[in-house]
Amino acid sequence: MAKKIRNFSILTLIVCALIGISYYIYNTYLEIDISGEYEIVRTESTIPVETVENIEQQSQTIADVLEEVSQSVVGISRIKSHSNSIFSSSGSVQELGLGTGIIVSSNGYILSNCHVTGETLATCYVTLENGYTYEGSVVWCDVDLDLSITKIDASNLPYATIGNSSNIKSGQTVYAIGNPIGYEFRKTITSGIISALNRTIRIEENNQVSYMTDLIQTDASINPGNSGGPLITPSGEVIGVNTVKITSAEGIGFAVPINVVQPVIENFVTKNSFDEAFLGIYAYDKDVVPYMVTSPNFSSGIYVVHISENSPAISSGIQVGDIITSVDGHSVNNMIELKEYIYTKRPGDTVSIDVSRGYITRSFDIVLANR
Repeated sequence: MAKKIRNFSILTLIVCALIGISYYIYNTYLEIDISGEYEIVRTESTIPVETVENIEQQSQTIADVLEEVSQSVVGISRIKSHSNSIFSSSGSVQELGLGTGIIVSSNGYILSNCHVTGETLATCYVTLENGYTYEGSVVWCDVDLDLSITKIDASNLPYATIGNSSNIKSGQTVYAIGNPIGYEFRKTITSGIISALNRTIRIEENNQVSYMTDLIQTDASINPGNSGGPLITPSGEVIGVNTVKITSAEGIGFAVPINVVQPVIENFVTKNSFDEAFLGIYAYDKDVVPYMVTSPNFSSGIYVVHISENSPAISSGIQVGDIITSVDGHSVNNMIELKEYIYTKRPGDTVSIDVSRGYITRSFDIVLANR
């Protein structure tokens, strides 16, 4: 009997202890302050979640960008079509020599290739996205760069955004827009990457050899008719002008970096004119050296291969074979850098050019002429 009473007492104590502990825990929980700020911290995630919907929205954004840029891409022909548009299927587009151009201002300046539009003062025909064709006059052309600017009498045009080609890198995604082959494939968009920078290609035409240097190489498809079209980033900025492809290989196309022509575009857009300063020097960078019969040895600068007659440089003292290292203190390592700097000058300006001639370094002051 005593044993039963003792067991009952122990059980009663245990039950009372459990009740006391439960009561303490309950009251302690009620005193905990769960603030709204604490809940926000707990529920907010800093890890991005890629859902199918996010990916679709991103793709749609790129598609919208490309569609918008396409509005500034035009067709260019050097022969007038019998129809209202060079995109008309009723005419022979093959005979028209259809090429591409980029509207770079709302008042009708169009960037393209010289071999598409013709040289300065030539006439070409430009068809806009709406199908209307304008007669265009080539107001500027640089044959060495294969770039030209054409003016049409139009206003309120959609125009492309010019990017910065000095910031681009190999492996970067790019898109090309143009009019390959003919009418059936107008406004074609192709995608790829920047395969390499500062490429040099050898061109043989009319028994003459020349080189195009400092080009952007891309595997975005560039075909006949794409010439003069834009090479653009996913954000819609033009970083190059498509110019040529290697016909003996697939996926090797080239574009001229946009920075070299930016000063020219800005002058035409703001002043409706461009007084081109003329130096009269053509030079190759070290990447062209392997193509030359006599290979000069230099690690930086550009090698002078030609000085134009009746140019400011012909009487300056600079000679063929000199290596230009800087202009006005700015280092120069390719011809595009030299041209880009000279394009910022005006006829009558003086530039100081440093050259290396063997073991001798000399400086020449040259007054730029009017092109």
